[in-house]
Amino acid sequence: MSKTVKWGILSPAKIAREQVIPSLKGSDLNEIVAIASRDGERARKAATDFGIPKAYDSYEAMLADPEVDAVYNPLPNHLHAPLTIKALQAGKHVLCEKPIALNAEEARRIEAAQAETGLLVAEAFMVRFHPQWPRAREIIRSGRLGEVRAVQTFFSYFLLDPENIRNQAGIGGGGLYDVGCYAIATARYIFGADPERVIGLFDRDEAMLTDRLASGLAAFPGGRQLTFTCATQLVPTQKVQIAGTRGRLEIEVPFNPDRRHPTRIVFDDGRDLSGSGRETEEFVPADQYRLQGDAFSRAILDGTRLEFPIEDAVTNMRVIDALFRSERSGTWEEI
Repeated sequence: MSKTVKWGILSPAKIAREQVIPSLKGSDLNEIVAIASRDGERARKAATDFGIPKAYDSYEAMLADPEVDAVYNPLPNHLHAPLTIKALQAGKHVLCEKPIALNAEEARRIEAAQAETGLLVAEAFMVRFHPQWPRAREIIRSGRLGEVRAVQTFFSYFLLDPENIRNQAGIGGGGLYDVGCYAIATARYIFGADPERVIGLFDRDEAMLTDRLASGLAAFPGGRQLTFTCATQLVPTQKVQIAGTRGRLEIEVPFNPDRRHPTRIVFDDGRDLSGSGRETEEFVPADQYRLQGDAFSRAILDGTRLEFPIEDAVTNMRVIDALFRSERSGTWEEI
């Protein structure tokens, strides 16, 4: 059996160029052998820039390449499900960018294709592989925070370009799909449970029709709650607060920590509001994209269990579906 996974990249998208390709190339478990784009010149330029042997001017041509073991799918959101299913049917394992689909029904079609082919498919929530998140969960499970009852998340950036795919409503743009999904996935990770019902409040851009500001409340079993706000037209901010009966955790840069710098989580026992009960734990710089790619490749190479299989992605989409239903109904929606 090969000691490396040979990857094909479905598009030289920005996240592929700036994050995933450099991270995969920096690992002994991974080898990038091909890249594809509907614009052949873009594919050839990316191949030259990153030393990738083969460039294809169609996705289908790359999927037909017998050398490719696994595919990374960073295409616009509306192409996540159809191209992931095509890749599975072509005999490729797939790591697909979040959100894995536009709705839970599409995600279930991916699940069905995975069951039919027996191949691996996962949603690329890289944040759960950064050491700060497993450590936060470890602290919570130790009981140091007491009974954890609330997670509060804020994730925003400012983007007005109507040509950017994040601002195109017809192909899955908007804040909830792009960054609100992180709040849902990480709260489920921390609570070790799934919400039972949600309610959402949305503000849409009048011209682009995308949700530029969305807030949600998710009710988890046992009275636990997630509250979150995500935005595409606010000052860039990322914060996560996890509150229990005896303490709280703050993850300072929860989603996009710079791989060149240390990150920190802060415990506060709440003895006063001046912070005299604060303790900081620092993590050496980590490449969460590489850690994610290595975990996926190990699962291919030696059968290591995927911690977050396709079923996890389907559940996250069910929560997103319910939030969009709540926008229309103006009330609580069951998951």
